[in-house]
Amino acid sequence: MSATARTRRLSTALAVTTALVLGATACSGTTKDDANKEDAKSAAAGKADPNAATKKGLTVAFLPKQVNNPYFTTSDNGGKKALAELGSTYKEVGTSSGTDTSGQVSYVNTLTQQQVDGIAVSAQDPGALCTALKQAMKNGVSVVTYDSDTKADCRNVFVSQASAEDLGRTQVQQIARQIGGKGEIAILSAAQTATNQNTWIDYMKDELKKPAYKDIKLVTTAYGDDDAQKSFQQTQGLLQEHPKLKGIISPTTVGIKAAAQYLSGSKYKGKVKLTGLGTPNDMRAYVKNGTVEAFELWDPAKLGALAAHTAVALESGQISGKEGETFKAGDLGEFTVGKDGVVSLGKPTVFDKKNIDQFTF
Repeated sequence: MSATARTRRLSTALAVTTALVLGATACSGTTKDDANKEDAKSAAAGKADPNAATKKGLTVAFLPKQVNNPYFTTSDNGGKKALAELGSTYKEVGTSSGTDTSGQVSYVNTLTQQQVDGIAVSAQDPGALCTALKQAMKNGVSVVTYDSDTKADCRNVFVSQASAEDLGRTQVQQIARQIGGKGEIAILSAAQTATNQNTWIDYMKDELKKPAYKDIKLVTTAYGDDDAQKSFQQTQGLLQEHPKLKGIISPTTVGIKAAAQYLSGSKYKGKVKLTGLGTPNDMRAYVKNGTVEAFELWDPAKLGALAAHTAVALESGQISGKEGETFKAGDLGEFTVGKDGVVSLGKPTVFDKKNIDQFTF
């Protein structure tokens, strides 16, 4: 890259936010050459070529909803492994809180300044990151959301764990089966603003409108903010406030584990049913001791890997995020971009006593 081009690119990146006037750090990031920029522009203009060569030497940064969260550690390590196989570089940044939206914004701005090639982000809020992510895309950074989406125009592609509708409806189906089709239930969610949680909950409520669930009543939705202690306390509060409660759905790995921990040491063990989304490693003991019958999830490592492949496909000009485009994601197979730029990993897996020991994540 010429000195003039580099200066022009750097000046643009530094304009992202006044908080980023740390000019010295801009040189430490990965620099994208003019050819990469032209490819990105062509893809954005809808000139994607599925047969384009896969670029190597890229830097893709993962920004999970919360670092040191076992779920995101697993998913991001899947991305790390995929990027190594693709000949590119992985990095991870993020906040220790699952509700620090300003922190996520700051990290996006810093990554843009550092001139990374792609950002894979699990958004804490659908709108809070938009200004920063749009600036990143304007500067040629490919933006992939995974696990939790932003508004559609704030990223190139959203890599979904599974169909949001499947996830919402199947969790209701699980709890209905476990409580015998009647009784009061509650939902223990993560943050009140979490896009994925709210989308699934909307489908849960829609599923509950069906005649088959006429004897099931959703009494409340509680929020544990993906904090183990708060989720534990919220579970305790739900049972105190609703003594007739028959079941809890927790569509968050932190929440379901905390709820299981509380139930397993209480008089409600085996009486109040619990399902939702959890990892086998977190839930194994509670399945085996009878606290939890069954729960579901996708393989988070595969989700992270697909996010990495998607970012590289965008940077390589193989896709632009338009509906109908296809790309290959290594051993994961071929994927098609759906409506609103969504790529779905696949259907969730149900875990119970019969199969839980077959999984180690």
